Amino acid sequence: MIPDSERGRSEQKQTAGATGRSRRDRTDEGKADRAYSVIGDDYPLGVCSMTELSGVWSKDEIVAFFDRTTVPLRLACNTPSGRLWVVSLWYVFEDDTLRCATGANADIVGLLRNDSTVAFEISTNDPPYSGVRGNGTTSVEPDPEKDLLRELLRRYLGGTDSRLARRLLSDDRTEVTIRIEPDRLHSWDFTQRMADAS
Repeated sequence: MIPDSERGRSEQKQTAGATGRSRRDRTDEGKADRAYSVIGDDYPLGVCSMTELSGVWSKDEIVAFFDRTTVPLRLACNTPSGRLWVVSLWYVFEDDTLRCATGANADIVGLLRNDSTVAFEISTNDPPYSGVRGNGTTSVEPDPEKDLLRELLRRYLGGTDSRLARRLLSDDRTEVTIRIEPDRLHSWDFTQRMADAS
């Protein structure tokens, strides 16, 4: 569970160095100095009870970002040959997990059943850039009624009345849910750094 503590870190003042980069910028580039992990008080649906949180945002800020950001999640996994593979999937954040929908015969399903460890990123496409990256463990579950797919169609397309929605919801297509339980979440925000670029 993502900890509730350490709120308001995004409001801390930034001090620019000789390179012109703020302390926050250096943190965002892989030098986070505020990582911690906390076991939560309740564990909804039996999900992973500990998530390491680092970066510039509190739990509430991360959840708010997940809720308002409707870009695909970029999911990286391992292949049997030892190489990496990346796919983009619609997502929703619920019960402290990221949930994605895809076809049961998609390559990513077989790859995750072979190796459930993943890395991922959700970030804005337009400046000023911000986002959350992390890693975790996945599980693949059947979705015979396509409930998650319908939820994602409403979230990303505003409803199910489109040619794409009808094709995805067709009876001859079997759907599954990919559930990601985060082990670590790292938030980053270049809003101040890119103030004059947006």
